[in-house]
Amino acid sequence: MQETQPDPIISVRDLVVGFRDRTILKGLNLDIRRGEIMGFVGPSGQGKSVLTRTILGLIPKRSGTIRVFGQDMDGMSLGERRRVEQRWGVLFQHGALFSALTVKQNIQVPMREHLNLSERLLDEFARLKIEMVGLKPEAADKYPSELSGGMIKRAALARSLALDPEILFLDEPTSGLDPIGAGEFDDLVATLKRTLGLTVFMVTHDLDSLYTACDRIAALGDGQIIAAGPIDHMLAHEHPWLRSYFHGKRARAIVTGGDIHV
Repeated sequence: MQETQPDPIISVRDLVVGFRDRTILKGLNLDIRRGEIMGFVGPSGQGKSVLTRTILGLIPKRSGTIRVFGQDMDGMSLGERRRVEQRWGVLFQHGALFSALTVKQNIQVPMREHLNLSERLLDEFARLKIEMVGLKPEAADKYPSELSGGMIKRAALARSLALDPEILFLDEPTSGLDPIGAGEFDDLVATLKRTLGLTVFMVTHDLDSLYTACDRIAALGDGQIIAAGPIDHMLAHEHPWLRSYFHGKRARAIVTGGDIHV
């Protein structure tokens, strides 16, 4: 019997996005299932982050449909769109923290915009988010310039969780981190996914993230999805870029039956 797949929490159909005379996404189709970590890969400069920003409404599309939580984003009123936006969190590649605000104040920005809370509750909720991402309590009063690269990622992750989102968008979350820090961040994301029931869409170049954190992977090529599935499916695919990416010189070694494969 064929396993029934859950309805997609995000569904993209025939998406076309471009800038001036260049078309970046060319009729792209992609489903992201509720409760999964979807890794999104592809050659540099080919539109991985463009897809994220288009879903978020930061880049206009030329045609196609984007449905989130079963709703067509084009058909929403401003109020409906704002309610949907409160149900997702975003971590941009370099954190995008406000440099003039402390970690606590950065986390409180979306809370102040969307929630009517007392200062006491704002401080308490910010403290909980800081603890949730593995930062020490004293990080609350530090400014971004006082944080390491790993701490900036965690502080930005805490801010993305400020409104208890159902979907988390991560843009190159482990870039700039050493292997240990990247592995710890992957573990944190996987733990948050399990404990909070998050759906995660993660743009990444990190092979270790794809192997250890992602339930499925989608690969972008020439503006479309060239393959999507679990890691075994991607490893077996014959597309030239996928072969080079997953089996090239920097491919991750896999140990099976006492033998080492790449």
